[in-house]
Amino acid sequence: MNTENEKLSAYEKAAKEGIDPRCIPQYLTEPVPEGDSIVYPYYSDEEHETWRILFNRQMSLLSGNVCEEYMHGASLMHFSDKKIPALRDVSRSLQKATDWKIARVPGLIHEKDFFELLKRRIFPSTDYIRQRHELDYTPAPDMFHDVFGHTPLLTNPNFAEFYQEFGIASLRAKPEQHILLERFHWFTVEFGLINTQKGRQIYGAGIISSLNEVTHSLSDKVTVHKFEIEKIINQEYEVWHLQPVLFAIDSFEQLENGFAEWAKSEGLLE
Repeated sequence: MNTENEKLSAYEKAAKEGIDPRCIPQYLTEPVPEGDSIVYPYYSDEEHETWRILFNRQMSLLSGNVCEEYMHGASLMHFSDKKIPALRDVSRSLQKATDWKIARVPGLIHEKDFFELLKRRIFPSTDYIRQRHELDYTPAPDMFHDVFGHTPLLTNPNFAEFYQEFGIASLRAKPEQHILLERFHWFTVEFGLINTQKGRQIYGAGIISSLNEVTHSLSDKVTVHKFEIEKIINQEYEVWHLQPVLFAIDSFEQLENGFAEWAKSEGLLE
């Protein structure tokens, strides 16, 4: 029988242990702005400079290390180092590519709210950027991770379909299945690798937006397993350390089809 601690998500464990209170998910108590209704907030010169530093540093690190699907998506986003992108503009680009949209959320949201948005092909994003002292690492979500890390891959049709199905399946999940889906999300959406003709590359947003994880994830310090769902859903992890174990897909078709097959076998998709 699972203990209560084993039922907690990795973020909830982190918060419970006093790692960072911003890792405590919050419920949405009212509708959040979506798409064109998202207002561009005031950003200070320092905040725009933070985006510039992060953007240029990560693009340099990702060169040759990130998958072509991500780079294609980033080009569709029209990101630049000049200023922080507007969520409404990112939303328009996503809607044109795969009929996804952006919703502006206040921070890390509860999984039910998160999955409800994914079911509707809406990606929840913050619009604040980390402070300068957290330039190298922040365990809490911010718009650099959300926008730079996540949105480019949502322009890929296979990944876009998979992510909507992930939301649908998660809403149907029984309590004991939640931790399995959380682990699957971590080792694919956040920390996934992909085997390509150019070698092993990155597609997970948690790696893409991290200073240290880019080189670490492709080093011999990491044990990389092939895409096996049963192994993924039984692999534990912690959110505040460099990841020692990762999984590599062979294609986004494999990710989409593999998840759908497993979810149907679990009664989570029809």
